[in-house]
Amino acid sequence: MPHQAMAAYLLELHAHRGPGLPPLPLAACARELGLDGLALLLTAQGKTPELVQSHGPLTGVLEDLQLTQGQGPSWDAARTGALLLLPDLADPTGFAARRWPGLPGAVHDLGIAAVFALPLRLGAITLGALTGHRTRAGPLTPDELADALHLADTLTQVIITLTARPAPSSGMLLDNADLHFAEVHQATGMLAAQHGLTCAQALVHLRAYAFTQNRRLLSCARDVLDHRLRLDALDDTESDG
Repeated sequence: MPHQAMAAYLLELHAHRGPGLPPLPLAACARELGLDGLALLLTAQGKTPELVQSHGPLTGVLEDLQLTQGQGPSWDAARTGALLLLPDLADPTGFAARRWPGLPGAVHDLGIAAVFALPLRLGAITLGALTGHRTRAGPLTPDELADALHLADTLTQVIITLTARPAPSSGMLLDNADLHFAEVHQATGMLAAQHGLTCAQALVHLRAYAFTQNRRLLSCARDVLDHRLRLDALDDTESDG
């Protein structure tokens, strides 16, 4: 059973009856789990995981990096239902180094030493992921892991309940301008419309630019929206690489 404080948070989630996903007590949950940051990501079938709520100064940067590279523990957990416990990203022989070449070193450079990604999964259905991180290496304790799994299970049940409700409640989880990376979608849509590309092609250009320039994808997207960055600059960077 989860600890008393965590149990109280889970009861609050179970009791939610309002429209949309409630603001989650992620800061309190992170403290209970001994984490420095916590992210909730949701995904539609086959789509890019979307960061919908987060806590911690490095959480958005971590998810931005994974979005730029198109890989990482949050992505695998949200899209495949894998449970990924990575207590030491600096280990050159570890799973992370083999699974996502180039990512662990970049994550470690952010000041993040350990990542734990738990899928929001019910049977064969995966709805997203709950991803936590620490700035120090080390595994979750058995109690912390048990509490984290309880939290992920409860979030899964809450999300399934919300999506099963009649509209408009069921459509408020991902169709929301307040998504953390909403401006990335807006920028890719702008590039696609301006240059006759699909949104997927425009996103590839934008991600490649962010990667080669060692910039955050969200920052690049804002430059596109403010007309400070054009597609020809993205193409020039790709040609130089």
